[in-house]
Amino acid sequence: MTMTLDGTTGITQPTAAAPAFSAYSASSQTVTANTWTKVVCGTELFDTNSNFASSTFTPTVAGYYQVNAGIQFNGTTITRVFAGIYKNGSIAQYFYDINLATVYRASGSCLIYMNGTTDYLESYGFMNGTGTLLFETSQFGTYFQAAMVRSA
Repeated sequence: MTMTLDGTTGITQPTAAAPAFSAYSASSQTVTANTWTKVVCGTELFDTNSNFASSTFTPTVAGYYQVNAGIQFNGTTITRVFAGIYKNGSIAQYFYDINLATVYRASGSCLIYMNGTTDYLESYGFMNGTGTLLFETSQFGTYFQAAMVRSA
């Protein structure tokens, strides 16, 4: 990917397609307590390079990606929740909860390098206690996103 510089504004713009996606969960999902569980984000808002499928992001362009994830749980016996970003099947980054009475939310973002061939990302959730992922009919509850910010 190359960048061009606009002489008037000084803004750089990519001249090649940079992968980006945004997806969210539109249905409840049961999560086992004290177990990292892959989040099913079956509704796509966009997928610019067709790199998101089966709740997994596999970019075909090497570079650095801004990755965002949010998990929303509800339940009465939950003590702590985590949202995790897994890279190639192992935890790469996690974020912990904000307690909103019986709704618990964990979200965050990080930068992750992806090699453009074999690396892949997934979103996972973890909780202590019992509950389910809260049904959301929009991208504001349980979501997973990534966008390339710089080529390798």
